[in-house]
Amino acid sequence: MARWASFWKDEPKFAPEVEGALVRMKHILRFIERGDAAAFAHNAEDFTLQDMKTLHVLMVQPWPTEATPAQLAEAANVTRAAMTSRLDRLEQAGLVTRSIDAADRRRVLVRPTPTGREMWNRYIFEGMARDQAALAALSLEELTQLNGLLRKVLHSLGE
Repeated sequence: MARWASFWKDEPKFAPEVEGALVRMKHILRFIERGDAAAFAHNAEDFTLQDMKTLHVLMVQPWPTEATPAQLAEAANVTRAAMTSRLDRLEQAGLVTRSIDAADRRRVLVRPTPTGREMWNRYIFEGMARDQAALAALSLEELTQLNGLLRKVLHSLGE
């Protein structure tokens, strides 16, 4: 960022603190994403990172461990077609079920199976360990402060 700051030093629209923060956040996320990809690259169970991400949104999304494919697609930030493909794979593996909603027969509800919950539990803590390692340079107090600042930014964006 120092290189950019000196290049744009006379440009009042350039905010090196903003650019620096965003670039650093992107680098941190990329580091974590590379670690996640590497962890699933040679998985003997044929369980992919996309499988884990799909189970994860099902397990942590706002509904009580059931959701429609459209809700899961939105939560996972993928298209509905991509989510359908992911759910086909997870259903074939016995990790989720899809059933017609008794209250509205037009809706399909996706639920994790006990095996799906076990698989999610098996991998979630490994991912958390990678996340914690990425932020290990910060103390608990600094992490608390960072969370508060990021929450403030998200609230200002309407998120």
